[in-house]
Amino acid sequence: MPQFNENDLTAAVVKSFESTPNPRAKFLLQELVKSLHDYVRRTDLTFEEWEYAIEFLTRTGQKCTPIRQEFILLSDVLGVSMLVDAVNHREREGATQTTVLGPFYVGEHKQMPHGSDISPHNVTGEKMFVQSRATDLAGKPLAGVPVDVWHADDDGLYDSQKPSYATHGPTARARFVTDGDGRFFFRTILPCSYPIPTDGPVGEMIVQTRRHPMRPAHVHFLVNAKGYEPLITHVFIDGDKYIDSDVVFGVKDELIAKVEERSDPKMPDGKEASAPWHLMTYEFRLKPGGGMAPKPMAARESEPA
Repeated sequence: MPQFNENDLTAAVVKSFESTPNPRAKFLLQELVKSLHDYVRRTDLTFEEWEYAIEFLTRTGQKCTPIRQEFILLSDVLGVSMLVDAVNHREREGATQTTVLGPFYVGEHKQMPHGSDISPHNVTGEKMFVQSRATDLAGKPLAGVPVDVWHADDDGLYDSQKPSYATHGPTARARFVTDGDGRFFFRTILPCSYPIPTDGPVGEMIVQTRRHPMRPAHVHFLVNAKGYEPLITHVFIDGDKYIDSDVVFGVKDELIAKVEERSDPKMPDGKEASAPWHLMTYEFRLKPGGGMAPKPMAARESEPA
């Protein structure tokens, strides 16, 4: 008879997965058991702590809905989401750095002409002009490439978080296709830093551990060129108060852009500017390779973007 004591239990549980048909599933399950058992031993986990953990995970699941995924939020604030991204993009070879997709990518965006204002109904935000370019690693322009962009408004909310989304449709999101020189440009408003949702168990953990819930201001980009790896990234705004303490650990130095304050009467495309505005410039370098652009994961609305 096996003795399921502290010393022998882990080996017995690991062995129980030996007949798993899928080698990868077998490996993942066995490594998970080893890590969990090691955590319990190293921390001398008490019954009360174990019960609290079960209750916390139960409440995390109960907070999930078709438009909210609290488990992804938990993954984000523990740094797991960015770690998964990092181990899957170890060899960038001069390509633009990646970061997480976030919950507010809704799938293929509506294509708009260059220079379009993607936040036309926003009357409170400061205007911003974004000019960008997609190239290969040698700087050769990539033409005809679809680029999806999306970001929060100056109130810190994405369009799909607002009650008006059902009637007014998308805003602060669009798709542009690069021109012959790999360029695309558009108008929008300057996004701001914003908090992740704190009304669930993950927010409770953030508050109790004295962490702030804020993400620095950023714009999302998904660049999907044929023959190249899809690029999922953010461009962060330099000088944001939370640039060094992103609650989901998503900031990388290369992804920080200096956004210039401008008072020129015309924007770079020659159209009139009715008020002072901001200029964001960024160039994306794509890595050769294959792969499919991501599809939005169902029920991810609680994950920070």
